[in-house]
Amino acid sequence: MTIIREALASADPNLSPVRLPVDRLTLAKRRWRGVADDGVEFGFDLEKPLVDGAAFFQTDSAVYQIAQKYEPVLELWLSDCEIRGDGDAARLGWIIGNLHFQIEITPEVIRVADDPALRQLFEREHLPFAAMKRVFHPIAGGHHH
Repeated sequence: MTIIREALASADPNLSPVRLPVDRLTLAKRRWRGVADDGVEFGFDLEKPLVDGAAFFQTDSAVYQIAQKYEPVLELWLSDCEIRGDGDAARLGWIIGNLHFQIEITPEVIRVADDPALRQLFEREHLPFAAMKRVFHPIAGGHHH
């Protein structure tokens, strides 16, 4: 088994990519094991955690990359939330943040891990949401529950 200590500084873009699927919580760790799609096993003993899409190993024919797995999330489409100004946006951020859940914000969507407490909050506040499976990239520094 090959031990990986850090991401590659640069990877050959001409090589075939091989994915190593990993869930977000494992990806946040510095020490773990994983198996790439082609069956090659790797051990990770990292100075700092790798991120989704990071290349970490290459051979003459392939470059190995982290592929964060999809997970259940709830999405709030901002265009459906009737946000009429900064005050509404701040209130929405506050009511979600008050539960100390991690959050991902894009120009179109607010995404949170699917949790019964968040579903209840969104329903109580009449916020339209959809349950999806997505790669979840929360803002760094959030709380874990």
